[in-house]
Amino acid sequence: MRPILALALALVLALPARAEMLTGAQIRDLFTGNTVAGHYVTGGPFSEYHAPDGRALGDNGLTLNVDACWNTDGDKVCYHYGPAKDRRTYCFTVERNGDNLALKVADTGRLNALATIEKGNPKEHGDGGRRWSCDDLLATRPMERLRALARIGR
Repeated sequence: MRPILALALALVLALPARAEMLTGAQIRDLFTGNTVAGHYVTGGPFSEYHAPDGRALGDNGLTLNVDACWNTDGDKVCYHYGPAKDRRTYCFTVERNGDNLALKVADTGRLNALATIEKGNPKEHGDGGRRWSCDDLLATRPMERLRALARIGR
């Protein structure tokens, strides 16, 4: 009987934990002031420090971020690359399975990247001497907070 019990326990431990879809508030709490690092499904690495001022400092493994910002929009994290007039925006839902994160394209649900959280800014990502501001994107944050408070009060 013991070998069967041991085998059953090993099988349960080997099963992946159930993935949890994160809310916008959970994403904001988890990402703010921390580094999200991982690999795109295409294999390329990335590492971005999510500064509290909305800047996304770091790189995609090949290119240093310049004029890169992040915010949450509903239950998605959105990244904005380039100056406002030429900005490209990419939004993702985030699923957590233990310490692992799956970033999925918000519109299609397609897996884009797998990542983990590194506390703080351990790689010392900076702006490369080119300061930029995310003020136009941060202006939406007070409304997000009001919506979150309304959901909590229900």
